[in-house]
Order: sequence, then C-alpha cells, then structure tokens
Amino acid sequence: MKIFITFGQQHTHPHNGVTLDKDCVGVIDAESEEEARKLAFEWFGPEFGTTYPEIDNEFMDFFPRGAIDLN
Repeated sequence: MKIFITFGQQHTHPHNGVTLDKDCVGVIDAESEEEARKLAFEWFGPEFGTTYPEIDNEFMDFFPRGAIDLN
C-alpha cells in the first residue's frame, strides 16, 4: 500500500539524493500505515507533517513539485 506524507513549511530533508520540502509529497510503499509511519520517523524524525492513506488531484494542486517515491 502507498502512504503519502507531507513536510513542514520550514523543514527540508535530503533523502536518496533528493531534497524534500513543503512543495512535494513523499510516497512510502509499506505493508500498513503503521509501518509507513515507522519508516517516516526513522528517516525524518518528528519533522514531517502528516500521513495520508490516499490523496487526489485537488490535494496535489498545493504541491508543485509533485509526489516523490521514498523507497
């Protein structure tokens, strides 16, 4: 399953050669939302916004850099 995460307004995170920020949505592929949150905390500590089980095109209008696969 895919879980989507957002990042805070003032946080940037280097991850796998990409800088993640407020203008993108991270995509974590995991067995469950709990596993995805565990990975997010492992990679970013508490410095990410929220996890979402699904998103739509209207939501993505707020993230000009689009969705970025994290694993």
